[in-house]
Amino acid sequence: MKFTCDINVKHLTRVEGHGNISIKITNGKLEEARWEVVETPRFFEAMLVGKHWENAAYICGRICGICSIGHTLASIRAVENAFDIVPSKQTDDLRLLLKHMETLQSHILHLYFLAAPDYLQVGSVLPLAKTHPEEVQRALRLKLLANDMCDCVGGRRMHPTRTIVGGFTMLPEKEELERFRNRLTDALADLTAAADLFQSFTFPGFVRETEFVSLRGKDNYPFIGGDLISSDGLIRQEDQYLEMTNEFCVEHSTSKWSKLSRKSFAVGALARVNNNFKHLCPEAQEVADFFRLSPINHNPYMANIAQLVECVHVVKDSITIIDTLLGNTWEAPRQAVEEKEGSGTAAVEVPRGILYHYYEFDQNGRVQKADCVIPTSQNHANIYHDIEELATQCAQSGKNDKEIELLAEMLVRAYDPCISCSVH
Repeated sequence: MKFTCDINVKHLTRVEGHGNISIKITNGKLEEARWEVVETPRFFEAMLVGKHWENAAYICGRICGICSIGHTLASIRAVENAFDIVPSKQTDDLRLLLKHMETLQSHILHLYFLAAPDYLQVGSVLPLAKTHPEEVQRALRLKLLANDMCDCVGGRRMHPTRTIVGGFTMLPEKEELERFRNRLTDALADLTAAADLFQSFTFPGFVRETEFVSLRGKDNYPFIGGDLISSDGLIRQEDQYLEMTNEFCVEHSTSKWSKLSRKSFAVGALARVNNNFKHLCPEAQEVADFFRLSPINHNPYMANIAQLVECVHVVKDSITIIDTLLGNTWEAPRQAVEEKEGSGTAAVEVPRGILYHYYEFDQNGRVQKADCVIPTSQNHANIYHDIEELATQCAQSGKNDKEIELLAEMLVRAYDPCISCSVH
């Protein structure tokens, strides 16, 4: 007997925002497989128009409660590029340290609280507090470390207050950084235990070949600024972001889609690892090898492992950055800013992928035009086509409705989508 199923997931759980999954198979033939974004559009670019450059970062930091640091840094970088400001090495190091902690806090949140329940066959993290208390405590410990460091460097756990155009309003105490260095060293053991936990999970063997887009590392694993690269070989400069995103509208989504060399592409941790594997620190590469994750991997479920690999990398790199900062005398926290007419673009790798901010300013430093291209909006087309291919394979697999529904839900969650931000 040929397989028939009708799956309708309204407002998928354990993701940020609202999205639906629908799959319909009749007599072994796929009739429909859709990923629908139904979130109400947000017009944060319009809110920037007319605002002074000093306010842009504070406004943009509130676009997202998860990637507030990434949005703030992208906004600041876009302003600095428009005004021809080159930040000091000290400012670059502190910004990267802050960015690393956003990556750690977001990835740990996703891995333990959103993804792990699927593999442990529970509906949320709450039952794990009883069945896996040590794992939950480990996750909370890692997240607390990242949160505390964001407080120290950025002034707050989210929506940072110390990061400004030209530098920082104030610098952390070196004694604080020394204490955080010790906590980061201890965190490596927690990440090793996290790798052991995820090694016990069975990841679906689904593969659909796609294109991956990220920042291009030259001397290090990239997070803030630089050239853009596609796994299909396309390289563009930061201010050519429109040639990489190519946004367009689709009828069934309140978010735009993107495409490049193919009908869709992916951004995020897996894209970064695929495009910049050689720039990962040795310890992170060891974790990748532990899971047989090597470029170019086309299994979207392995994005979770790519996140774990990045956690190890950002912790190790943060230790190195702190050692550098401790070895130097503090310079002035900020440099003078001279506003002028012009435009600036910034690309920053936030946890879910590459984020772009673009601003145009008049002679008084007020925003005349703004554009923000969000990672999840770039991923939506890829999610859609992944679900389509997954459903096609499942139509002939003999899996029941519940198994297919879970696989589809896990696939979307693997992208760790921030749906509310994507409907710009």
